[in-house]
Amino acid sequence: MRRTYFVLASLIAGLVVVQAAAIALGFGGLAHHVAQGGTFDKTMMESQESAFTGDIGFPIHGINGGLVIPLVAIALFAVSFFARFHHAVRWAGLVLGLVIVQVMLGYSIVDLPYAGAVHGGNALALFATALLAARAARRATPGSPRSADSEDARLSVGDATA
Repeated sequence: MRRTYFVLASLIAGLVVVQAAAIALGFGGLAHHVAQGGTFDKTMMESQESAFTGDIGFPIHGINGGLVIPLVAIALFAVSFFARFHHAVRWAGLVLGLVIVQVMLGYSIVDLPYAGAVHGGNALALFATALLAARAARRATPGSPRSADSEDARLSVGDATA
């Protein structure tokens, strides 16, 4: 399960990179479209037709951030209970919490445009936390204790019988 945990945590970090690339593609294409004399309004936003080069970045960002990453984060959290290494659940819980905040911020940007600044910063925190979770899984040794408390208990029992 440690390997699965590692793969899921690494996948989340990779998906955050895809998020950044997708939104950059979308806004880069939009900026190019406007620079070439095109316009952008609510009608274009709601249209299902391809309006400019790079507009595919917006739905990729939405689907990846609103569906794929949350599902992978839930899977990581579920796997964390069986990964059997120090702080596995804590790291996965932090990742899941940051994903929940990220999704909430993403859906709030339309009503609170300044939430976009927090959305970007939270994405960096999510990326770093997912990498740290993957690193913790990679560094865990087979048979390592689930928590420091269980190791302390074994040491104190061993000391008492000696």
